[in-house]
Parts: sequence; structure tokens; C-alpha cells
Amino acid sequence: MQHSALIVGASGIIGSALAEKLLRGGWRVHGLSRGRTPMPAGCEAIVADLTDAQSVAAAVSGLQVDRVFFTAWARQASEKENIRVNGAMISHVLDALGGSLNSSQNQGHVALVTGLKHYLGPFEAYATGAVPVTPFREEQGRLPVDNFYYEQEDRLFAAAQRHGFTWSVHRPHTIVGYAIGNAMNMGVTLAVYATLCKYTGQPFIFPGSAMQWQGLTDMTDARQLARHLEWAATHDQGKNQDFNVVNGDIFRWQWMWPRIAGYFGLEAAPFPGQTSPLGERMHDAAAQWADIAARFRLREADIDKLVSWWHTDADLGRPMEIVTDMSKSRKAGFTGYQDTHDGFIDLFERLKTERIIPA
Repeated sequence: MQHSALIVGASGIIGSALAEKLLRGGWRVHGLSRGRTPMPAGCEAIVADLTDAQSVAAAVSGLQVDRVFFTAWARQASEKENIRVNGAMISHVLDALGGSLNSSQNQGHVALVTGLKHYLGPFEAYATGAVPVTPFREEQGRLPVDNFYYEQEDRLFAAAQRHGFTWSVHRPHTIVGYAIGNAMNMGVTLAVYATLCKYTGQPFIFPGSAMQWQGLTDMTDARQLARHLEWAATHDQGKNQDFNVVNGDIFRWQWMWPRIAGYFGLEAAPFPGQTSPLGERMHDAAAQWADIAARFRLREADIDKLVSWWHTDADLGRPMEIVTDMSKSRKAGFTGYQDTHDGFIDLFERLKTERIIPA
């Protein structure tokens, strides 16, 4: 049986990797987005304002799908606004589609992607409370703080109970993958940073904390997350479960950083012993990038459409070790693995092929 999927946020870092994965597997794929960036080839585009219930209802009217994947969120000025806006986005889609998800041949399934802020708390209260002991495990549950992830989960659970579909929640760590114009894209941000250092002579300084430099960490390749999403949506072991999802290896940035530097022909600068946030150091980056883009005829001269200094600073500036346990997925039968270093190199190669960075 051919599955038919709706990916909410199909043009983003997660959604595009998932669309490509499902299309290769013979799925019919619809992508719901604001229409600002191109969809992957083969994905049927649906344009709507996710914050507007009427816009969503009109856009998906008559749509027949048996799988829905939420891979998008809209950053707001406060966590209370994050809760209001991002919770409503879940309801707008599921109120419009929920009753049509199930058929006589197939029970529908809805997957929600959140992240490790489930355990750390939102940005405005980031790790200020009692952070669970690492590695993070699903059994550790929720923190006693406002968190839009919890609101999204609760709206998903309520809709599943009303309409009878199954669900899964997926919690990746920092995601690396190909997407342009995405606010949470460390891989592209580091590629642009390294390119700037290469052509302007700036030192390639690790911007994060001593804990991140020295401690163990892990990451999530967007392709690994796509495999995990498809697995949970098509196997009984994935139904009505929450899962952490990372690549399956661990590393220290003091090991990874010189290897990223070497790929770009750079010498990694010595770690300065303290955070050196990119947001505070890249004041001239926009003009420098415009010059590099013109010199090498790159596709995007506007650096603000490529980088997310703030998000990379937040990830690499964490004052605690972040390691994620994947035992629950392994025991349930998911065996996907992605080498993190290879994931970075694959991304950098694609960025060169797509003329986002110089070849």
C-alpha cells in the first residue's frame, strides 16, 4: 500500500530530508509551508499560514493522507507566546485533518518533532533549574516550567484520543542537514563561518563553552531523523511512544573542531578558555560574505538567509554536558546510525555542489 504523507514544514532542514527519504520510498508526499522557500522535487506544495485556522482548513480541504509529520515551529518573543502560537499550529492542522486520517485499510499516524529542550527547558529559562542527569532518557519526563513542546504534545495527545490515530514524539539533539533559510542550522552556519575565516584571515575560534569543548556530546543528522520518523510511522513499536533520536556516536568538540577546520584548509585556533560568541564577533560578516559571494558567483549573497549565529551560540555555549540515550529506540527495533563527522562532510560537499559556499 502506498502511504500518503503531509509534512508540515517540508522546506525546512528536517522536512526536506524527510520528504526526500519518503519520495525515494514511493510515498506520495504533500508539503505544507508558508511558500517562502522551494519544496524538494516531487513534493506537492500546499501553502498556508499555520497560525491561521481558516487558512490551514482551506489549504487542506479534501486532502487524503494517512501520515502527518510536524517538523516546523515559529519562534516568538517569549515562551508564553511560543506556547500560544506553536500549540495553536498543531490544533489548526489536526482539527482540519484529524477525522480523515483513518481509513478502513489503515490507521493514521501523526509524528511530532520537538527536541532536547524537553529536558533542558526553553531558551529564556535554559538549564536554570534542575537539569536531569545525562544521558537524557525519555523516562525523565517534563520539567516544572513553561515549555511549548509540552503544549504541542498535549494538543497532539488530545487530538489522537478524539480522532483515533496513533502518534509518536521525536526529540533530536542539534540537527545538521541541508536547508537554506532555516533558523536552526548549525551545519550551514559553521560552513559559512569557516569560509569567512578562510577568505578574510580571521582565526577559526570555537565559539562555545569550555564544557562543550571538553565534554562529550552528540548530534542528529537530518537524514537519521528522517529514517527514525519513517520507522515510527510504519512500525507498531513506534506507535504512541516518545523517542530520543541522535546519530548513535559521541564526540568532543576539541576533536571535531580541527577536523572541520582541516576540511576548509584552515588551522583551528587554540581554544581561548571561554565562550567567544559568533553573534558578538561577526559584525562585518554581511559585507564580507557579499564580497565572497560575488567573487565565487554563489547563489546567496545575503548572509542572514544562511546563518543563525544566535542558535549556534546557544547550542555550543551550553554550560553542561549534553548526551542522549537511544536505548528505547534500539530496544523497539530502530537500528539506524549516522557518523557525525561524515554527516558534516556530506553537508559541506552538498553546499559546494549547490554553490552555497565556494568549491
